[in-house]
Amino acid sequence: MTPNPTPASICLLRTSAIGDVTHVVPLLRTLQQAWPDTSLTWIVGKLERKLVGDLPGVEFVTFDKAAGWAGMRAVHAALRGRRFDALLQMQVAMRSNLLSLGISADRRVGYDRARSKDLHGLVINERIPARSGEHVLDAIGSFCEPLGLKQTRVRWDIPIPDEAHAWAAEQLPGDVPTLLVSPTSSHALRNWRPERYAAVMDHAATRGWRVALIGGPSAGERAMADGVLAACQRPPLDLTGKDTLKKLLAMLGRAQLLLTPDSGPMHMANAVGTKVLGLHAASNPDRSGPYSDRRWCVNKYDEAAHKYLGKPASELPWGSKIEKPGVMDLISVDDVVERYEAAARDTGLL
Repeated sequence: MTPNPTPASICLLRTSAIGDVTHVVPLLRTLQQAWPDTSLTWIVGKLERKLVGDLPGVEFVTFDKAAGWAGMRAVHAALRGRRFDALLQMQVAMRSNLLSLGISADRRVGYDRARSKDLHGLVINERIPARSGEHVLDAIGSFCEPLGLKQTRVRWDIPIPDEAHAWAAEQLPGDVPTLLVSPTSSHALRNWRPERYAAVMDHAATRGWRVALIGGPSAGERAMADGVLAACQRPPLDLTGKDTLKKLLAMLGRAQLLLTPDSGPMHMANAVGTKVLGLHAASNPDRSGPYSDRRWCVNKYDEAAHKYLGKPASELPWGSKIEKPGVMDLISVDDVVERYEAAARDTGLL
């Protein structure tokens, strides 16, 4: 018997958030490449399924976290009577740990002790290698290592329907160099000031770029968009609340650059090969920035560590957030304009 026989079935549990779900896709591709006959089941959030739920060769089970205990029971009912060779428990939150208790599996792979919390160690029987300094995507990719694989290639290829491409082409026609601005993170303290976004957007417009403001339909995102628009001297396209996740992927694929704080769209843009001008002060871009290329990001994380925590970032536990009021003010308009200019020159569009 081989030490690591090919599993017949694997269950992946990572329900949220959008950025982290994009990080699971390369792991999924690694499993499919190595074991094309292995049955793969992914328990994913209701919103997140709209982004990845059409990946071929995968069974999806939706977890509606807004439904509370009923949402958990629905997942357990969908999997009743089944037992997986392995469960990859890639989310350490208490809700996900409880959710995993209703999933039968011989091998239950979770995080190493340093990254465990909320009783995670009680719901697993194996752990990924203990490493520090990893990007989130690499940490998720290491979940295949206890099974005998190694993620050596990072590939997304998230399907984008033809109608999404057509819609994006209507909004952003032609080959005009385009800056998309997604100004709102789900973590409010990661957000930059509206007037600063507006200043950068005005600058890009003077350089002949098309500028479009994007975001979801929530009240908070609408309020941020309105604040940005009120401060703009050169009105951008306002596409806030008009897209879907698939349409957003298609739009990102037509743009040369995305300006955003640490957020889901950052990782979606990276997944389709679009440059990202990420704004990082509250979070460490080496851990949670755009995976493929962080050259265009503004990184004030170390400065934030000194100012708010009295020590360099190198002395903080890996993954520490510095979500303090005012932390994003460490990023100036000039900082962002400089990175925009550098990215534009690299693209050959200045």
